[in-house]
Amino acid sequence: MRADAQRNRERIVARALELFAERGPGVGMEDIARGAGLGVGTLYRHFPDRRALVEEIAVAALHRLGERIRLLSAQDVPAWDVFTQVIDFSIGQPLALVKSIAQTGPVPDERVALQTEVDGLLRDVVERAQAEGTVRRDISAAEVAEILGTAVCRPGARVDDAVYRVVLDGLKPAPPTA
Repeated sequence: MRADAQRNRERIVARALELFAERGPGVGMEDIARGAGLGVGTLYRHFPDRRALVEEIAVAALHRLGERIRLLSAQDVPAWDVFTQVIDFSIGQPLALVKSIAQTGPVPDERVALQTEVDGLLRDVVERAQAEGTVRRDISAAEVAEILGTAVCRPGARVDDAVYRVVLDGLKPAPPTA
């Protein structure tokens, strides 16, 4: 691919990521092209349809998330710290988009494999936090992941919003009663 074509593709993906994070998965292709400073024809030369663009973004987001979980998990810190850092990082990813595209049609094998890998990595972090007593044990790791999906995989999710704070507080074990 020519250097200018590669730059255009990167501009499209970067602007799409920004717009999806700001407005959610319903952003139009024309808005993405205009936001990238390109014509719609240029966008469609790189991505034949919206699904192709979203798939590329979804795969890239899952790769980044998996890498981040592995990096954080390798640190010698409490599992709760790893858990919250993973969630904080996740909020900055277009996971609402990943979730929405999974609900609208067939999922390519590559993304299924990536999602399975990321789910396993997250499950390991949750189980470590449960073992150290910082995440409730009466909720399975799979249920914790589902709960996090509600808090994180939504347009406009932020680490300082009420949903995030309430979800994290609800995942902590209850203090012992006297």
